[in-house]
Amino acid sequence: QVQLVESGGGLVRPGGSLRLSCAASGFTLENNGIGWFRQAPGKEREGVLCISASTSSTYSADSVKGRFTISRNYAKNTVYLQMNSLKPEDTGVYYCATSRGLFCSLGASDYGYWGQGTQVTVSS
Repeated sequence: QVQLVESGGGLVRPGGSLRLSCAASGFTLENNGIGWFRQAPGKEREGVLCISASTSSTYSADSVKGRFTISRNYAKNTVYLQMNSLKPEDTGVYYCATSRGLFCSLGASDYGYWGQGTQVTVSS
């Protein structure tokens, strides 16, 4: 049974940092791309960053380039989202998801399994 569990969200001031974790079970990271998405109140879910399984290529939304990075720990079967220089517009529920194949994209329709999400609030 595929399961994804996000953690690490919270309240942070503008300019601060957070690291989100996505612990995977029921599959191995070598076989699927992983994406991070977020959804703000009243807005559609948007792709933030993703990493492909085979090439380790990453793709990021323009809004987070230079501030967010994605990484994997195969031994722990966990994916991380490091978020620096946070802005109020980064506020939302953050989800991790597995793609339907080795590669990844920022399109939610390419993902089959989703975690329950973790809240990130950036506010002074």
